[in-house]
Amino acid sequence: MSVPVSGPLGSELAEAVAQARLLTGFSNIDVIDLDTIDVSNLNRQFLFQKKHVGRSKAQVAKESVLQFYPEANIIAYHDSIMNPDYNVEFFRQFTLVMNALDNRAARNHVNRMCLAADVPLIESGTAGYLGQVTVIKKGVTECYECHPKPTQKTFPGCTIRNTPSEPIHCIVWAKYLFNQLFGEEDADQEVSPDRADPEAAWEPAEAEARARASNEDGEIKRVSTKEWAKSTGYDPVKLFTKLFKDDIRYLLTMDKLWRKRKPPVPLDWAEVQNQEKNVPDQQNESSSVLKDQQVLDVKSYAHLFSKSVETLRLHLAEKGDGAELIWDKDDPSAMDFVTSAANLRMHVFSMNMKSRFDIKSMAGNIIPAIATTNAIIAGLIVLEGLKILSGKIDQCRTIFLNKQPNPKKKLLVPCALDPPNPNCYVCASKPEVTVRLNVHKVTVLTLQDKIVKEKFAMVAPDIQIDDGKGTILISSEEGETEANNDRKLSDFGIRNGTRLQADDFLQDYTLLINVLHSEDLEKDVEFEVVGDAPEKVGPKPSEPTSKNITNGSDDGAQPSTSTAPDQDDLFIIDSEDEGHSSNADDTENKSRKRKLEDKECVSTKRVRMEQTEEQDEIIALD
Repeated sequence: MSVPVSGPLGSELAEAVAQARLLTGFSNIDVIDLDTIDVSNLNRQFLFQKKHVGRSKAQVAKESVLQFYPEANIIAYHDSIMNPDYNVEFFRQFTLVMNALDNRAARNHVNRMCLAADVPLIESGTAGYLGQVTVIKKGVTECYECHPKPTQKTFPGCTIRNTPSEPIHCIVWAKYLFNQLFGEEDADQEVSPDRADPEAAWEPAEAEARARASNEDGEIKRVSTKEWAKSTGYDPVKLFTKLFKDDIRYLLTMDKLWRKRKPPVPLDWAEVQNQEKNVPDQQNESSSVLKDQQVLDVKSYAHLFSKSVETLRLHLAEKGDGAELIWDKDDPSAMDFVTSAANLRMHVFSMNMKSRFDIKSMAGNIIPAIATTNAIIAGLIVLEGLKILSGKIDQCRTIFLNKQPNPKKKLLVPCALDPPNPNCYVCASKPEVTVRLNVHKVTVLTLQDKIVKEKFAMVAPDIQIDDGKGTILISSEEGETEANNDRKLSDFGIRNGTRLQADDFLQDYTLLINVLHSEDLEKDVEFEVVGDAPEKVGPKPSEPTSKNITNGSDDGAQPSTSTAPDQDDLFIIDSEDEGHSSNADDTENKSRKRKLEDKECVSTKRVRMEQTEEQDEIIALD
């Protein structure tokens, strides 16, 4: 058995599998994880202790489990599951694979490896009090990628730079600012205002002229944020003045931006320092409110900004010339910087400021890990695994753990597994997709990185043109086709209707890509996958079977609507369904119960999706 883990859920799963070994006779348990133990893990990952901080999670999980179950045969790998060493042959040695992963890319990869190796996979995930488990078997059930997942929510760059309207916009801006000042600069993460009003008709030169006219010294220089900061010696006051006064005044020159929006209010350092400190409200005065959950005043955040800039400047200097800092939500100085910068920007744009706790949650995409939830889901994973090992895969279910009991007083809702989606571009007999793009604009590198790797989750693709000649466009061998990277697809004769064959030998996966040339894509949209949209939740009333739906979050399991699920050991039977009956009555009761269960599954998934839609910043879940 292979267990790619291990966060909070993985730790619980490792222990649960070891216990199950006593009942099933597992001969080998392999645990793989790239992560190391952090102090923040200790409150919910009970296999780890303070002395383990900095060590491999997989190795310590093995050592801890062996203390409880010394007869278990565990092999631990401190490595990435996407390492080419773990190929299809590696996966074929296992009877069963259990996932407790925390990101979509790894889930996609393991899904494909298990399909290629024809090994059953149990997918799982938790999000706070919510959790789910499902089983994936080649040719029998839907795979993890049978339905498109909603993409991670992103924000237009002009919104981040010019017109933030929500706290999350300011938090993203503050993280970008950290990288611009202390980390690796990225042109896509620019924090300075646009040179021209994106909603105005006048030319950039006119915008610059207006900006100069509004600037006290009559001149404005557009240079790299990091270079400018270095030239000032990372002076906190000058940084503050540029970011929260000069740049804001620059934005105010863009008249049309503020015709239907409330304009921002520049901050002056001297004026802020002369402000009297606000008296904390009653909530903040309460001793029960932790310091990180308090919202400070503007003067306090200005002081915190200055202090954090000085600290980060010293950290950068200690690393030497050319060094860069990496933003980490668990680094106090980095978190101080983002908290203060984000709140100052919120104040400038007339938003209610947020506590450090709230900002850390949003900036780090944190979803609380509940120990009880992880324990329940780990137990359910093992129970589904026991069914597979007993040859009873037909009894396996997708099981949802809800936050509150439903009308039938159940927290656990099992739903029958759906068959594979015949249009799936991963597990269909001949995976094929159509991609709409402009062949005169899209480069080979974009095709490789953003389409084939990012969108279609390939790891090491080889792409050739299906033109009868087998022209190689992209090779997984380093250096072979790098000269093609900046060339446009049209340079290789690719046009509307051209077919590309993408192969990933690591995943034993081939995908045919039909190119649909278009010059009518929306602004900033480089490509679109035709038909790539989540299906509606729930079946039509007249349909005897239900349609597949898309999971509204990346919380692991692939949901499916039920088609009359049978009773299994996890389904709680209400008292009114129990008792003796005639065959006719029994048939009628079963039919009624199946309709209720089917309705219950659809309802559960609809609620799950609605809950997820409120959690805009979910990227990956433990």
